[in-house]
Amino acid sequence: MKANGKVIIVTGAGSGMGREITLLLLKRGAKVAAVDINQAALTETATMAGASQALALFTLNIADKQAVEALPAQVIAAFGAVDGVINNAGIIQPMVMVDDLNFDLIEKVMAVNFWGPLYLTKALLPHLKARPVAHIVNVSSMGGFLPVPGQTIYGASKAAIKLLTEGLHSELATTNVKVTVVFPGAISTNIAKNSGLGDYQERMSEGAAAAKAPPMTPAPEAARIIVDGMEQDAYRVLVGKDAKFMDFLYRLAPKRAAGFIFNQMKSILGS
Repeated sequence: MKANGKVIIVTGAGSGMGREITLLLLKRGAKVAAVDINQAALTETATMAGASQALALFTLNIADKQAVEALPAQVIAAFGAVDGVINNAGIIQPMVMVDDLNFDLIEKVMAVNFWGPLYLTKALLPHLKARPVAHIVNVSSMGGFLPVPGQTIYGASKAAIKLLTEGLHSELATTNVKVTVVFPGAISTNIAKNSGLGDYQERMSEGAAAAKAPPMTPAPEAARIIVDGMEQDAYRVLVGKDAKFMDFLYRLAPKRAAGFIFNQMKSILGS
């Protein structure tokens, strides 16, 4: 689905990839309903976009089912229709093993990363099916197709998004709704801060450097890859050299790939 002239909802639009996706969609002629839990961050995105009549801001928690179910009508009231959604919002977990995670944190990660996108997708489907062409883009993760020690619950939430998206692609194959799943590798964003993890991102970067991991993909480049994937109706999109390499290795030798990631993570986990 080409962005020009379309109305697209972007979650997590207050920072990182979501902000860059929002700005890029506006440049490509779309109208964007920018969604984020952080009103101040959304305002910053709007400031960066300039005085654009093609941008509407919606502050809500995507894990709030009632608030999400009300969103499509609000977007239609603002723009007259809704043609697509990029479910980008997400959080990571503390870098600890499952045994050391309490259920409050586990449930929060699943609520934001899985239930939120599912709530919004379900709320939007009747509207999207009625459009001449529509698109659902769900952002999973490299951690959604291979295990990353210390991020197992995060990975489980993103694996759920992977299968949800692939299932939707099959179920909607005879409709005008296209579906794309995205697998980013390490992206240079402030997701750790937004997840309430303080200096985690800095520690991750230091650990990745010690492990000689590939550099993080800049958020603007990640946004371009994702929007290009949507416009090309791609089935799946890999973002970053690390995601592409690990996708290849995991398909070739899953156990070897898991061991490779474990060795890369040892300096970060302190193992």
